Amino acid sequence: MTVLSLTEILPPDQNATVALTLVLAAEERARSRIRLTAEDGTEVQLVLPRGTVLHDGDLLRAAGGTLARVRAKAEPVLTARVSDALTLLRAAYHLGNRHVPAEIGENYMRILPDPVLAGMLEQLGLHVAHEIMPFDPEPGAYGGRHD
Repeated sequence: MTVLSLTEILPPDQNATVALTLVLAAEERARSRIRLTAEDGTEVQLVLPRGTVLHDGDLLRAAGGTLARVRAKAEPVLTARVSDALTLLRAAYHLGNRHVPAEIGENYMRILPDPVLAGMLEQLGLHVAHEIMPFDPEPGAYGGRHD
């Protein structure tokens, strides 16, 4: 069975006609060399530049022109919410000190499940909820987005 190699990343385009959809967890979207199965069962391999981080909606192209769309997979996460910005900033500082991947929103932050970190966030005054959601962590200070 031939494995399709996806080697080029393109910006999101909702109007693009795609042959494949890859539904990937955050960890998979951070891998530049990985073998995967598309929604329709097609075997693909990513052969992308090292350090590539894919985001929901990104397009990938194979040498023959086949396009695949990346979709963020819903996965278990902890979502911590608070109404005051200072408390959210303090929580972000403590998570950053531990190099924890985090998705940051206007009044929330989202991390992968960890009971110790959940306790720390609650102790800081945040309301923590277990959810199943797509997780799109910040790329970090030196890993910019491609868009």
